[in-house]
Amino acid sequence: MNTRLLLAATLVGVSALVTACGSGTRVPDPTRVAAVIPQPDLVEITTAPGSESDDSCNPEVSLRPGPLPRPGAMPPGSPMAAIVANGRVRVGVDQNTYLFGFRNPTTGQLEGFDIDIAREIARALFGDPDKIELRSVAAADRITALRDKQVDVIVRTFSATCERRRDVDFSAVYYRAGQRILAPANSGIKTSADLADKVVCVTRGTTAPGPLFGLPKRPTIVGAGNWTDCLAALQQGNVDAISGDDPILFGLVAQDRNLEVVGEEIGTGAYAVGIAQGNPELVRFVNGVLERIRTDGTWQRVYNARLSPLGTSPGPPVPRYAE
Repeated sequence: MNTRLLLAATLVGVSALVTACGSGTRVPDPTRVAAVIPQPDLVEITTAPGSESDDSCNPEVSLRPGPLPRPGAMPPGSPMAAIVANGRVRVGVDQNTYLFGFRNPTTGQLEGFDIDIAREIARALFGDPDKIELRSVAAADRITALRDKQVDVIVRTFSATCERRRDVDFSAVYYRAGQRILAPANSGIKTSADLADKVVCVTRGTTAPGPLFGLPKRPTIVGAGNWTDCLAALQQGNVDAISGDDPILFGLVAQDRNLEVVGEEIGTGAYAVGIAQGNPELVRFVNGVLERIRTDGTWQRVYNARLSPLGTSPGPPVPRYAE
């Protein structure tokens, strides 16, 4: 009898405890928790960028490099000496473009081809590739970041163009790309002609819209903040295709195997390091770094480590220097 009373009292106590605990905290019903669906900020682009038709210069020509100083011993009064005095080089990079600049979900670290190029600049300045501050910069903000001295250089799939050269200086080209189309494998989109009456996503602040405006039947063009947002918009059915440089598109394919890169090359990109105007010594220094990694095998090693999904390496681009 006492045992039964004790058990009953215990059950009542447990019931009261559960009721008391539950009175202030409501456990959510998992069937009623809404899924979080990304909502990319898409803006229609109705005006072609001027850079595609601007042939007022040779955008790939840069200053001839000089000899590289010993790390940590930069010429007094030079931009490199100022960077060394700060203890780190501030580099504007991407964190949303797989293969070139992305955050590794396992380590939380930024990785990619551009990141490794940036670290080689740090190595030349300090003798240590980790003396670097990587700052995520949106494509549309690259020029502003340099103008406002938020960063020392930009290494972010930054194509040299004549229009951009009015505002910033560029190193020699360290990677050459071609612009193509990314679409679902069963979409029926196989060439640029198939984009007529379609909605195509690009990243705002890039040169990608230009070739699309040049098509005989221009598609509707929308711009997102980054390529990952374009991928989300395509997966959600809000756009029909993405157009950008082929290494960027193959990076998106690596994230979604239902997609494929198709069509002919409709544009080109020449990636160079962006540098604020009025710093010719820094331009020559960066070109010296790029010259070294071209000739000592570093460029090929970084390609093999980061860009092998793109296939056989084309080798580093041949630099073009002003005489």
